[in-house]
Formats: sequence, C-alpha cells, structure tokens
Amino acid sequence: MHVIERGTGTPVVLLHGFGVDHHILLPLDHTFAGWRRLYVDLPGSGRTPIGDVASTQDVVRVVTDEIKRRVGDRPFAIVGNSFGGIVARHVAHELREQVIGLAILAGVFIAEHGRRTVPPKTVLVTDPTTTGGEDYAELAVVQSEANARAFIDHVQPGLRAADSEGLARVAARYSLDREPEDVWPEPFDRPCLVVTGRQDHVVGYSDAWAQLEHYPRATFVTLDAAGHNVHLDRPSVVDALLADWLERVTADQ
Repeated sequence: MHVIERGTGTPVVLLHGFGVDHHILLPLDHTFAGWRRLYVDLPGSGRTPIGDVASTQDVVRVVTDEIKRRVGDRPFAIVGNSFGGIVARHVAHELREQVIGLAILAGVFIAEHGRRTVPPKTVLVTDPTTTGGEDYAELAVVQSEANARAFIDHVQPGLRAADSEGLARVAARYSLDREPEDVWPEPFDRPCLVVTGRQDHVVGYSDAWAQLEHYPRATFVTLDAAGHNVHLDRPSVVDALLADWLERVTADQ
C-alpha cells in the first residue's frame, strides 16, 4: 500500500473516503505536528492498486495488516474520514489494546445509502464565480473561492487517480459483514471525536449520534454550515476539535 509518512513520535493513521485519496486529509497536517503521520491511500485510490480487494471487508483486512506492518505493537491513534470512518472504527475495535484514540470526520455509520438518515441537499451560500466545477457544486454548502480552491487542491487529485472499475467492485459489497460495535459490543472507552456536518446530505449526522453510548469518552459535534467535506467547510473549528482530541489522547497515556 502507498502510505505518505511525515514526522516522528506516536503514530496517527489517517484514512480518507471513497473515491478520493490521502490528499483530502493533508489540510489537517499542521494539527498533528509532533506525531508520526501515516496518510494511507486505500486500495484503488491514489497510488495503491486495487489488487484482489473486492469488498469493504477486504479493505479492512489489508489496512489492518498494513498498520500492523508499519506500527508493530506500538500504541497509535486513528482518524477516519467518510468511508475511512468505517475502516477506522473496525481497526479501533480489532486492535483495541493498541488504539489510544479514534476520530471520525463525516464518517459512514450506515453503509446502505437507502437506510441512511440524511437531510435534503442544501446550499446556504451560492457563488457562481467559483472555479470548483460540478463535483464541487454537488457537495459545497457555503460556496466560496477559498473553499473551491481547497476542493481543487485536496479532493480533485484523488478523484482523478481513482480506479473506478476496482472501486465499483468494492461499492457492490460496501457493507461490512457486521458492524464493529456489534462484533465488539463492549463500549470503546478511549478518547474519541465524532464530527458531522448539519447539511451533509451524503451520510448525514443522526446515524452517527445513534452510537453515542458506545463511545463514552467521545466528543460528538454537528457543525452548521458544513457538508460532507466538513473539515474543508469549517477548517478552524475542526482543527480546534482535533487539537482538543489529541490533548485528551495524550493526557490519557
């Protein structure tokens, strides 16, 4: 697997969403100064070939193996964005003895699109002069040139590099065999952060909140004026929330 490593210290693994690549999480890099950052390109994304991966369960398997290879038995934190949230939740439970913190940004909690509770698509501020194109307009809640530039710089590279045929195989088997909270029903008691967008019409916010009691050390936040790219839509707030999470993770050691 292709993994970008930056810095030294305690490892933090960052997992992107479906059809993009690690670039989408690079705007968070400054927040993790002092940590060893591992930005993973998931199978079929960026520079990681799809190989024999044909389901989300396969993605979980190969990502878990890659983390074990790179991190060994050392403690680490993990961040999952969108589809990466499914993988991060599974890894956090399977490797519970090593995982010192879990953060989920606009994470998928219900795999089947038809079963998700989502708000209607909403655009609070329209700016027809932005240069992000149709893909940007589909997700942008508050349109601006700065927000469009973030999309162009950090989302489009992954969209262009994606293996659409390989990812279609995974999309056909998008659900895990069982949700991690069901496989490991004991509450996950390490410091957590769950950030959702109030206007996220892709995964919504209420499905995440349904798991509130399973994460007794979690800060749950739903941000207004934010869609599925919540960390690009509300960067300063998400940075502050991640910084608080990292402080809690460090204090817990």
